[in-house]
Amino acid sequence: MAPFDVDLFVIGGGSGGVRAARIASGHGARVAIAEEYRFGGTCVIRGCVPKKLLVYASRFADEFEDARGYGWTVDPPAFDWTKLIAAKDAEITRLEAIYRSGQMRAGVDVHDERAEVAGPNAVRLVKSGRVIKAGRILIATGGRPYVDPFMAGREHVITSDEAFHLAELPRRVVIEGGGYIAVEFAGIFHGLGAETTVVYRGDKILRGFDDDMRDALTEELLARGIRIVTRSVIERVEQRGSDRIAHLSGGVELAADQIMLAIGRRPNTSGLGLETAGVQMGPTGAVIVDQRSQSNVPSIFAVGDVTDRVNLTPVAIREGHAFADSVFGGKPWAADHNLIPTAVFSTPEIGTVGLSEADAAKFHGALDIYKARFRPMKGVLAGRSERMVMKLVVAQGSQKVVGCHVLGPDAGEIVQMAAIAMRMGATKADFDSTMALHPSSAEELVTIREKWVPPVKAAE
Repeated sequence: MAPFDVDLFVIGGGSGGVRAARIASGHGARVAIAEEYRFGGTCVIRGCVPKKLLVYASRFADEFEDARGYGWTVDPPAFDWTKLIAAKDAEITRLEAIYRSGQMRAGVDVHDERAEVAGPNAVRLVKSGRVIKAGRILIATGGRPYVDPFMAGREHVITSDEAFHLAELPRRVVIEGGGYIAVEFAGIFHGLGAETTVVYRGDKILRGFDDDMRDALTEELLARGIRIVTRSVIERVEQRGSDRIAHLSGGVELAADQIMLAIGRRPNTSGLGLETAGVQMGPTGAVIVDQRSQSNVPSIFAVGDVTDRVNLTPVAIREGHAFADSVFGGKPWAADHNLIPTAVFSTPEIGTVGLSEADAAKFHGALDIYKARFRPMKGVLAGRSERMVMKLVVAQGSQKVVGCHVLGPDAGEIVQMAAIAMRMGATKADFDSTMALHPSSAEELVTIREKWVPPVKAAE
C-alpha cells in the first residue's frame, strides 16, 4: 500500500496553485487541490481581471469626449452600473469554469471546500472532516485586503473585494492608500462619474515607483479632478445619517457614500494550521520559503502572494510551474524575480520594468537618463492636454538599459516588449539602432538621443 493518498495536495485554487497542480499531474503525480471559494483566485475572481474590465468601462468617458474632435456627433452618453457588474460577473463565471475544468481534464482531484494543514504530510478537509495523506503540500492561498482590526468604524468601510459587488455606483468615494489598488480604483470610480478623493499617508502616491512616473501621474490625476490628500490617514469612520464620514489625522472630515481601504494586503494564512506543523512564518503571516519555494518543513512548499515575495499573478504562475517541474518533473529551475514588467492600470496607466532612477543609482552608480514628454497624436484633434512620459535609465559604465518607465495610453503593452530586450541585455545603442515604427508613441523609446540634464538650482 502506498504511504500517501496523493503525491501532492495543493491548498488554494488561484493562479499559482492551479498551474502547479496541472503541471505536476502532467508529470505523472497523483494530485489533489482544494479551494474554499471559487477557482481562479484573487486575480480572476476579485483582482486584476474584473478590475481591468472596470478600467475599460471607466475610460469610455474619454472616448465619447474625444470623438467629437474627430467629427463624430455623440448623444449624451448614459452609464448603467448594474449592467456593467452583471456583464463582469458573467465573464468571471465563465473564467472560473475554465479554471475548474482545466484541473479536471488534467486528472487533478478537485475538492470544493476549505483545507487545512494537519501535519507535515496531512491535510484536513474542513467540511467533510476527511484527512488526506500527502507526500508534499503546496500552500497557494494568496492574500487578502488588510483592514486595521482596531479602527473605530471599520464596519462602515469596504475593500477591493466588496467594491466589485456594490449594488450601485457611489456618488462620492474616499479611498485610503497610495498603491496599485488605490490609484486604479480612483480612476475607475472617477471615470464612471463619482467624486473621488485619495488619502495617502506618504508624500507621493505609488511608493517604490520611479519618481518621474509618480509625479507625472499625480499631475494628471489632479488635472482630471481627483483630489489627493497626502500625509494623512483615516483614523476612524462613522455613519452619520446616509453619509459615511472619514475622520482624517489633523481633524479633517470627508463625507462619502463609500469609504474604501486599499492600505495593503496580507498573506492568507490565518487558521490554516501552519503553526502546528512547524512552518516558519513572517510577522504578517507570510510563509518563509527558499528560492525553490520550500519552507523549513521539507514536505511543505508555498508559492504566490502567500509568500509575500513579489505579489503579481505572473510571478505566482512561474513559481508554481517551477515547483512542479523541479519536484515532480526532474527539471529543476526557479522563477527569476529580476526584471519583472508590471503595469498600474490607472488612467493614464504606467508600465515599468527594471530599476527606478533612485534604485539604479544605488546599484550602478553613475547613470545616463533619457526622457521624453509629449502629447500623443490621438489627443491633438481631441484637444486633450494629457501628456505621455517615457524614461530610460541607463548604467553609464555598461550602457545597459536598466530601467524603462512609461506613462500614458497602452503603457503596459509597450513595456512588455521592452522587457524582452532588457532581459537580453540591450544597451542604449541597441535601442538607438532599432528602426522606429512611425507614427507611434512607442517609437520615442528608440529615438530619444539627448541625455537629460537636471536644471541648475538658483542660488539661495
